[in-house]
Amino acid sequence: MVEQATTASRETADAPQQRPRVFSGIQPTGGIHIGNYLGAIRNWVRQQDDYDNVFCIVDLHAMTIPYDPADLRARNLELASVLLAAGIDPARSILFIQSDVREHTELAWILGTLATYGELRRMTQFKEKSKGSERVGAGILFYPVLQAADILLYDAALVPVGEDQKQHIELTRDVAIRFNNTFGETFVVPDADIKEAGARIMSLQDPTKKMSKSDPDPNSRIELRDSPDVIRRKIRRAVTDSGTEIRFDEEGKPAISNLLTIYHLFSDIPIPELEERYVGKGYGTFKQDLAEVIVEHLAPLQQRLDELSAQPAEVVRILHEGAARAREIAAAKMERVRDVTGLGLPPL
Repeated sequence: MVEQATTASRETADAPQQRPRVFSGIQPTGGIHIGNYLGAIRNWVRQQDDYDNVFCIVDLHAMTIPYDPADLRARNLELASVLLAAGIDPARSILFIQSDVREHTELAWILGTLATYGELRRMTQFKEKSKGSERVGAGILFYPVLQAADILLYDAALVPVGEDQKQHIELTRDVAIRFNNTFGETFVVPDADIKEAGARIMSLQDPTKKMSKSDPDPNSRIELRDSPDVIRRKIRRAVTDSGTEIRFDEEGKPAISNLLTIYHLFSDIPIPELEERYVGKGYGTFKQDLAEVIVEHLAPLQQRLDELSAQPAEVVRILHEGAARAREIAAAKMERVRDVTGLGLPPL
């Protein structure tokens, strides 16, 4: 159960902000696909003029499973390049790598003393990944606490997440309220910002499952680096439902409903208008047109991505500058946290 927030916790404890701050984190797991783009990244780009944005590549979270260090570093840079190519503007937003701001782990430990084992054990993600095994890494259990630290460190008022992460935001709220009630008003208590359309783009091969980088079937997803011919082939091979009617019905026609959602999000054409456009035309024509819409939309992003990949030093520079800006905010917050919790020596 989510604990009740006090009135003062809706404002930044240290200083008023002109615009609400939004924290957005994404793991560098490789193979960024259109589900990531439509469900999160594109929304981040569009909200840059409305919020004070902090975008974080959460590489510490990626350490909860076995990994290759060189590969992790490469994936960090690849993801940063994707975000920049998609339109994240370092002049308007902060973009950095989580591990470059050490205050994240310091705050995570402090918040961990306020979270309970029972709360963490009940997290759906932990139950799914541990499957009752005693050999599961402690990092998976502690994952939501580090996530809470990521958010609370920057006094984020909103956190864009999918429905599957809503439980973690509720834990973040509970821990923030618990801290504020114990040590005094310190943290903003954030709200989850769940976007309906695009929040769950489903697999092209199994519309009952979310599109995922970890799916062993590469035809289940369209990656942002896929060539036009690969995109056309994957859409052509995408599963459809029985019958030939192109109609949005998530229960009765989940496969074509998923493709209609993708078409709508890439083209901005309302779904009812798409349904009317393809009356009597069948799946073949619909898929062919959908593929071209995706190819056309991704072309400028892919061109920019190629340009950034050719100048990795520029991406590194942007990340260093972003980390310095993030560190300034984080250090000020941790100074406050250390003071109210009694950590360290008193000032001379």
